[in-house]
Amino acid sequence: MNTQIEINGRRIGPGHPIYIVAELSANHHQDFDQAVKMIEAAREAGADAVKLQTYTADTLTIPSDREYFRVGGGTLWDGRTLYDLYQEAYTPWDWQPKLKTIADDLGMDLFSTPFDASAVDFLEDMAVQAYKVASFEIVDMALLAKIAKTGKPVIMSTGMATLAEIEEAVTMLRKNGADQIALLKCTSGYPALPEEMNLRTIPHLTAAFRVPVGLSDHTMGIAVPVAAAALGACIIEKHFTLSRSVPGPDSAFSLEPQEFAQMVEAVRTAEKALGEIHYGVSDQEARSRVFRRSLFVVEDVKAGEVFTSENVRSIRPGHGLHTRFQQDVLGRKAAKTIQRGTPLAWDLVGGMGKQEK
Repeated sequence: MNTQIEINGRRIGPGHPIYIVAELSANHHQDFDQAVKMIEAAREAGADAVKLQTYTADTLTIPSDREYFRVGGGTLWDGRTLYDLYQEAYTPWDWQPKLKTIADDLGMDLFSTPFDASAVDFLEDMAVQAYKVASFEIVDMALLAKIAKTGKPVIMSTGMATLAEIEEAVTMLRKNGADQIALLKCTSGYPALPEEMNLRTIPHLTAAFRVPVGLSDHTMGIAVPVAAAALGACIIEKHFTLSRSVPGPDSAFSLEPQEFAQMVEAVRTAEKALGEIHYGVSDQEARSRVFRRSLFVVEDVKAGEVFTSENVRSIRPGHGLHTRFQQDVLGRKAAKTIQRGTPLAWDLVGGMGKQEK
């Protein structure tokens, strides 16, 4: 079991930079030039990869007005037929090799989510270096087997899936040759509510399957991806659009370029802040160590005079004896005359020859 995967020479997993994916989905609005601008803008915003979806309305469903094929349940797409929705949202297949070339030239990875066997064959001809499995397809065992047999890394979303369903899917992938698998915590709401994200699942998935785990996020804003980074997410996938003001199937829960850049910056800051388990003084803290408390003589004291709580106090800065020695000093006599504001040292304490270690 691999605790990391590798895409195009980039290692993804604990101890490596978070892999940030811009999901183009339907936000190109069937305009090739718009899709190109999106890839360029995603690169400028700091994305490591862009992701497409490879399907047609006919590979996903059938044209039908029956109630089974109409969207409902309080989604953004209520009342529409599945066929009409996918006809609007799909990315034309003849674009996809061209978009990959553009991404390659920009130094970005480009891969896709296939939704049937023909899409896998198409993407193999494109020489994609990884595959994404959508949450809704985690139960399609034949598709999982087909993807696994390519030998490419697989990133699989887990929205709606029970732990048993995830285990079944991971087992199917592994049985068919996939030895590089990453899982994404996902809530399949559009948009998803923060209170339904349950990000504590991320470390649990990591422990349960011993694979890199990340987040496929459909919430509004950037707070949830940053929280996921703090919980150990190795991948962040977020929908991307040039402008939410242009209506589209996914635009309402997508980030615009400036917002995506802010997310990337915040995620990078969060991963830096995670650091490692560390106690003691950091390099930057070393300069502040002097401002700790220590024992100082706070009144003029003559030789032979007794140290008391009035003339010896624990104060800042930290040039004097450690405060742990305060009770050892009180009641002793001054070895010499001491001026107010002098840090206490053992050679000022009568009868005490030892030095602090």
